[in-house]
Amino acid sequence: MTYHRITSIEDSYFASLHKLLQTIFPPEEVLAYELWREPLEDPTIHVYAAIHEGEVVGSTEYRYYPELRVAMTDFTIIGKPSLGIGRFLLRNRERDLAKLAGQSGTTPIGMFAEVYDPFRAEEHAFGGVSPMNPFVRREVLSHIGYKRIDLAYVHPSWDLEGHAVSELDLCFLPQDEEMSSIEADLVAEFLVGYYAALPNKPEEWIRMIEQVRAAGTLELLPL
Repeated sequence: MTYHRITSIEDSYFASLHKLLQTIFPPEEVLAYELWREPLEDPTIHVYAAIHEGEVVGSTEYRYYPELRVAMTDFTIIGKPSLGIGRFLLRNRERDLAKLAGQSGTTPIGMFAEVYDPFRAEEHAFGGVSPMNPFVRREVLSHIGYKRIDLAYVHPSWDLEGHAVSELDLCFLPQDEEMSSIEADLVAEFLVGYYAALPNKPEEWIRMIEQVRAAGTLELLPL
């Protein structure tokens, strides 16, 4: 299996990757094909595909914020079961993030991720790919060590319509497993920067950011 970075929509594997994204995620979570051009050319955004026998069978997107000392896993998708794709993506991502942190001379605090609450996302079939079932995904993140940030979370939809998506939880994977809370200012600063690319922000998201900024710390809860 090959860990292949995609930096252009002209990449021969990008069309297959985008189709896989549309299979796995609901429409409001998938950026339109042409709108991927600029993000893929951004050197701080890392999009990798797992290539098996010439086919895109999985992918992960992530970024590292040296000024905040945190990473973000945008997504991890698996197109076929029983190939070890999840572990392959995890280990390669870990190595790459360690390299990025080293190059910036920083020590990471941890990594953010969004994960579906299966009780709120049951209507999504997730393409019928069993590893992408929201119950499975949530348990996998729990096994890795992610914790749920105690926050009524919403985010702006990636279809650029400005809808509030409220079926996910914001989670954090702390470097220190004993860490039980996270600075609210860090969460707010991360979210404002992360969603700066979306022009339309729902009122629910704006209110959530205000509430986060007003808090001192946010508890990290079991996922």
